Amino acid sequence: MSTRQVRQPSQGPPAAPRSADALTDDEAYAMLGRHAGHSSAFLALNAGNRRFRTDGVDGFVPYREGGRRHLFPLGGPVCATGDQDRLLTALLARAESEGRRVTAVQLARPAAELHARHGFTVNQFGASFSIRLDGYGLGGQRMVKVRNMVNRARREGVTVTEVTAEERADPEIRAALDAVDRAWLRDKGRHVKELDFLIGERGGPGAPHRRLFTARHAGRTVAYVSYSPVFGARAGWLYDLTRRLPDAPPGTVELVFATALRRFQDEECGWLHLGFTPFVQLRPDACAFGPTSRALRRCVELIAAKGRAIYPAATQESFKLKWRPQHIEPEYLAFQRGVTPGAVWRLMRLTKAV
Repeated sequence: MSTRQVRQPSQGPPAAPRSADALTDDEAYAMLGRHAGHSSAFLALNAGNRRFRTDGVDGFVPYREGGRRHLFPLGGPVCATGDQDRLLTALLARAESEGRRVTAVQLARPAAELHARHGFTVNQFGASFSIRLDGYGLGGQRMVKVRNMVNRARREGVTVTEVTAEERADPEIRAALDAVDRAWLRDKGRHVKELDFLIGERGGPGAPHRRLFTARHAGRTVAYVSYSPVFGARAGWLYDLTRRLPDAPPGTVELVFATALRRFQDEECGWLHLGFTPFVQLRPDACAFGPTSRALRRCVELIAAKGRAIYPAATQESFKLKWRPQHIEPEYLAFQRGVTPGAVWRLMRLTKAV
């Protein structure tokens, strides 16, 4: 990959371990570059996340607190594979000293197996979707609906432009993006919610590293999509945050997506990740490696079948599947000392599912 695609952090020698409060945003970003493999690992830089560290380990665990009794790590330890057990053990000791129960969120399979070895109860929570860009295209009968939507937006006069981090600081551009946010939130409706904690953001510490594409129509900004860097074996970009005006022409988001996809291909980017969607692609054998909760599995399956009021998972899954991703992998929740109503409730509050 070219450095243009992911803006790789410095790969110089790691800094000496310091307290979590002393870990700067730049240091955290550099650690992601050295160790992260999860396609959503960049969410560790979201505003509101904390960073746990321990002496002698080049890495951290992003987490949030849920009340006084719960701690929610996101994505698992960010460190070398050989240090993950040590870092997780230190985090559990910290939680124990504070009287907290740990519930890990959005774990890929290796991190879920790590938590299972530490006695966690592990359940599938959903799946993530990824496109290998080498040789990928929108031709053929299977992609005809996507092409029709893209072409329809073009015929309507929609144009797509990448907006640099410097340009985003312009008051006029910022105001236009804010207007899209406000209209999108009003249009969501009272019952349909978007998960917090598990999605990206336009601002925050990670803003300088993201890429943002806007769609304009009839002289105004009608939509935008942001992309976050992904490191590791499937390095590339994560389709992260989407906002559009309710009256944006049909096919606007598809045109933005297709434009960004082609740009990444021109830059010889390896992967475009579509991100995590909860309550979808549930597999009966996904948790064969460790203890699981049948009751929680039934609840997740029930939400998957009838839970549109909690989260529009089917709509998100449909959008992602129409791009024909070649790689779909399960993602997990892991509960220390078993699943409890308190842990589930706090997680739902943290993510704003309720």
